[in-house]
Amino acid sequence: MAHQAILLIGSNIDPTVNIPKAIHLLREAHPIARISSVWETNAVGRDDAPRFLNLAVEINTVMDMATLKESSLKQIETRLCRIRTEDKNAPRTMDIDIILFDQQVVDPTLWAQVHIILPVAEICPEFQHPVTGIKLTELARRLYPGSQARIVEDLVLD
Repeated sequence: MAHQAILLIGSNIDPTVNIPKAIHLLREAHPIARISSVWETNAVGRDDAPRFLNLAVEINTVMDMATLKESSLKQIETRLCRIRTEDKNAPRTMDIDIILFDQQVVDPTLWAQVHIILPVAEICPEFQHPVTGIKLTELARRLYPGSQARIVEDLVLD
């Protein structure tokens, strides 16, 4: 059975090198249906950290969510020299998170984090908050002003 996953890919250590590499490795493992713009945003939880580049990617996979995370996404992070530390907000070469899986929210910070909602809203603009019914595009519009987020135009992903 095929599954749809919306992933968030982010990097703030050599992101212009690591993000295209991640897309290439992801494409080798899973069909990519859509890719959002690349967004530059402030790092979460650390004022002293370099800004992140983030994008959302929709893939199709036969893997269940746990297998996708452990057997595919973590391997890509490892290949791109991801080092995990106790500081979950530490700079990183690569971070790949599952945000939605088969239209179910996996990461509830989707609704409040600008680095997640802006790229995901590009791919799933009509997706609605389960309680309020507000669409992602509307929530993204509310969070964008004052966020210091910007689209990176010159990063080649293919």
